[in-house]
Amino acid sequence: MAAISKRFPGVVALDSVDFDVSAGEIVALVGENGAGKSTLMKILAGIHRADSGEIRIKGEPVTMHAPADAARLGIGVIHQELEVIDTLDIAGNVFLGREPRRAGPLRLLDRRRMEADTERQLARIGMRLSPRTSLRQLSTAERQLVSIARALSMNARLLVLDEPTSSLGAKDAEKLFELLRELVRLKPDTTEEVRLKADTTGATAIVYISHRLKEIEMLADRAVVLRDGRNAGTLPREAITHDRLVELMVGRAIAATAPPGAKAAGPAVLQIDKLRTGRYPDAEVSLTLHAGEVLGVAGLTGSGRSEVAEAICGVGTRMAGRMLLNGQPLAINSPHEAIQRGICLVPEDRRRHGVVAAMTVRENVTLPALASYARFGLIDRASEEKTVNHITREVTVKAASMESPVATLSGGNQQKVALGKWLALRPRVMVFDEPTQGVDVGAKAEIHRLIRRLADEGTAVMMISSDIDEILAHSDRVAVMHDGRITGILARAECSPESIMQLAVA
Repeated sequence: MAAISKRFPGVVALDSVDFDVSAGEIVALVGENGAGKSTLMKILAGIHRADSGEIRIKGEPVTMHAPADAARLGIGVIHQELEVIDTLDIAGNVFLGREPRRAGPLRLLDRRRMEADTERQLARIGMRLSPRTSLRQLSTAERQLVSIARALSMNARLLVLDEPTSSLGAKDAEKLFELLRELVRLKPDTTEEVRLKADTTGATAIVYISHRLKEIEMLADRAVVLRDGRNAGTLPREAITHDRLVELMVGRAIAATAPPGAKAAGPAVLQIDKLRTGRYPDAEVSLTLHAGEVLGVAGLTGSGRSEVAEAICGVGTRMAGRMLLNGQPLAINSPHEAIQRGICLVPEDRRRHGVVAAMTVRENVTLPALASYARFGLIDRASEEKTVNHITREVTVKAASMESPVATLSGGNQQKVALGKWLALRPRVMVFDEPTQGVDVGAKAEIHRLIRRLADEGTAVMMISSDIDEILAHSDRVAVMHDGRITGILARAECSPESIMQLAVA
């Protein structure tokens, strides 16, 4: 990709960006949210058209008018916002848009072939599920793996992964890393994997986009860094370090947030006694959240963390158990009731559940308390704008204007909008499910600052995270889950990667 430029209304997304990747190579594409990474890859995938510049594959100029053109050229893209269909099963999602047909006048779907190939791809990535499993039954992490299986089944020569581990636990992420290392050593083949003996001209090329800089250090042969839509620098493998990546990404040092010191717990705000969720109806969860503390909740993918958060906030099913808010019995049967009682959730999947992408930044921020901005049934725009300007400055949302649709914002800025809309409500209990998933280092530090500020102001905070470093650095206590149960609650002094992992696999 040479001298690629792209402009959107009010924004220069890319300004003469160069990028290349070779067969058998893993190239990391790194930058803050809004740096232009996703836009560059969407141009490669045929989703956007560049305003200027040239794309060459194997030296030949190509033009992509649509994603189908990119697919025909052997380019497979797994986007950060998952593109799966809940009403289909796994096999239907893997073969979406290219379903094999049986011979004959009716041209019926060849389900046997679809399921056999899907089963083979699932086995490659360690998923032990039937191809007939509905997507509705899968967690966000499992949906991510289905997207990867779909790209692999297309036998892509160039595989682009945008934040592929954002919803994966440590064990699932390591399986993915092993798979990627294998792919760059193998010729693409739909029936059997043929290991190359000498050259890698037929091997897969991989573009890896991630804000988890440790992954970049582990995986990448090169790292290409973008800043403000321009090339900021390229690092060879031996020069890739956390500090050097950050320096190129943001042009400044990011001060590490010191772990919270030990402090006395405040009064109990939310007490959960023998709560049972729809996914784990036989497992009981009991927890207490205190004013002024951040309770980290750790565990492997599928351990039941999100289900507990959703049951607390009226989103998911609560099969049994009782809750107390400030010592008084609490009955919550809907998100609306939870919000009225001051219990708010920033969900794991911000695109599906955290924001209304078609609405503006202003409309999203004021949506939970819209009635408070109304006079005689009409919205007081001046009052609304005053609040929105204050909140967006506080969480540093980067947008062309407050009237920009949230869909046009980067993933990190969408996350800030999902968080910011609750701040004006002064919640008693704030539940974060993967709060920094897919967020760059600068935005991550800002979100951590906001979480700590909420706790310091007396809010009881629950923070669910698959990132053990995040749990260790920002939790006052840590509850660890496995198979729907709390296997242990660790005081700050007892927390370590080893102690958390031992409980997570108990």
